[in-house]
Amino acid sequence: MANQDKINELIEKRAKAKMGGGEKRIDSQHAKGKLTARERIDILLDDDSFEEFDMFVTHRTKSFGLDKQVYLSDGVVTGHGTIDGRIVYIFAQDFTVFGGSLSETYALKICKVMDMAMKIGVPVIGLNDSGGARIQEGVRSLAGYAEIFQRNIMASGVIPQISSILGPCAGGAVYSPALTDFTIMTDKTSYMFVTGPKVVKAVTGEVVTTEQLGGATVHSTKSGVSHFLAENDGENLILIRKLLSYLPSNNLEDPPALTTSDPIDRLDDVLNDIIPENVNQPYDILDVISIITDNGEFLEVHRNYARNIVVGFARFNGRSVGIVANQPKFYAGVLDCESSRKAARFVRFCDGFNIPIVTLVDVPGFLPGTGQEYAGIILHGAKLLFAYGEATVPKLTITLRKSYGGAHDVMSCKQLRGDLNYAWPTAEIAVMGAKGAVEVLEGSNIRKIEDAKEKLHFIEEKENEYNTKFANPYIAAKYGFIDDVIEPRNTRFRIIRGLELLANKKEVNPPKKHSNIPL
Repeated sequence: MANQDKINELIEKRAKAKMGGGEKRIDSQHAKGKLTARERIDILLDDDSFEEFDMFVTHRTKSFGLDKQVYLSDGVVTGHGTIDGRIVYIFAQDFTVFGGSLSETYALKICKVMDMAMKIGVPVIGLNDSGGARIQEGVRSLAGYAEIFQRNIMASGVIPQISSILGPCAGGAVYSPALTDFTIMTDKTSYMFVTGPKVVKAVTGEVVTTEQLGGATVHSTKSGVSHFLAENDGENLILIRKLLSYLPSNNLEDPPALTTSDPIDRLDDVLNDIIPENVNQPYDILDVISIITDNGEFLEVHRNYARNIVVGFARFNGRSVGIVANQPKFYAGVLDCESSRKAARFVRFCDGFNIPIVTLVDVPGFLPGTGQEYAGIILHGAKLLFAYGEATVPKLTITLRKSYGGAHDVMSCKQLRGDLNYAWPTAEIAVMGAKGAVEVLEGSNIRKIEDAKEKLHFIEEKENEYNTKFANPYIAAKYGFIDDVIEPRNTRFRIIRGLELLANKKEVNPPKKHSNIPL
């Protein structure tokens, strides 16, 4: 009987821990359109796979009346489970307990699962919904944050780290998600900022709402802090599952390969006519991507940010790849500060986790102007250049249309150790477009012609001459800078054959402590 009493006590304690801050606070969470920490875990993980750690941990603070407010689990649920049968470690902040605020013991719980994830070599997922540091604990809560940050840094490039923002994330709390690989925010119910609206108003006089300052839309479109924007908690969590399906568990493994019924050798005749005859007319690069990938599937990253370049994950013959593609539909696909930084970070992630990179090129150059120069386009462009040059994973590049000037070099050219560089017959690979080139090469002769009609005829003649000589892929192919000019409809087949060829590629960078990428 005594043993049964102890078992009953355990059962009661578990039930109490699972209630978090109590029924009233759970109802309040639901009223905001938000799920509780454990409800989120149930959606994210495979059924009945969650094993919880540290359910009976409580805080150690006695001042400010906290000795009378003690909750089992102390505001964060931690443990491990599986997603599609693959092990992951997880922590889910519980807003029903002290507003999810971080204490010393709370931080230790998170650090424990991060340490275990590193030992085992599996992803770690953080579900963030917290009011920040627990003020009553002072510097101990700040130390707890720093312990987490240090582990984020050590885990970077070793195991995938994913941050889901499902409520508030402010002050020092924002830096852990910023250090992870991917951040997913939920529209209308999540926000991130270093200083809140009240502090902003007090210091700068600027009046701004929480949503305007750090809402999910702001960080998905303007800052690039958020990689994905979800409509609600459920979609946010499903996105994590989908993202992980493309990723390996650690940097020593390859991404999972899936079986596919999509034929390797299917011909996509529509690609032969997808490039407009007018070289300045836009088209949607997403149409090209959806045609060539397995079953037309593409998980776009940073969809709403720097839309002149597209990055994301897809599969070719069941194997994960990262795709980087200029988007002619926005700003003609030109490279600028934001798009360069967006693509560089994605390339570096793929390289760190053994994911081959397929690059689709249609780039007229870098965006000119004082705005870009003052914002550091030189450094941001160099980031992308550096990322491609440093990457040792298989790199396959296809030039669809324009590839001009320095932007040609930056977009995974042969000299940046591109393994296979193909071009469509519509490719134009040159220092610059015909119009600009004629102005430079024939400027003095143009100025000598006084008759307007004659001048226009001369310019057209010279532009046609330049296009004939340079606006094609064969000059680059002549020098071996393009390995082959391919028929567009064969693109899928050539990519798959190329990736199979490069599957066992070995390339090693010189020994060094680390590189000094232009930040």
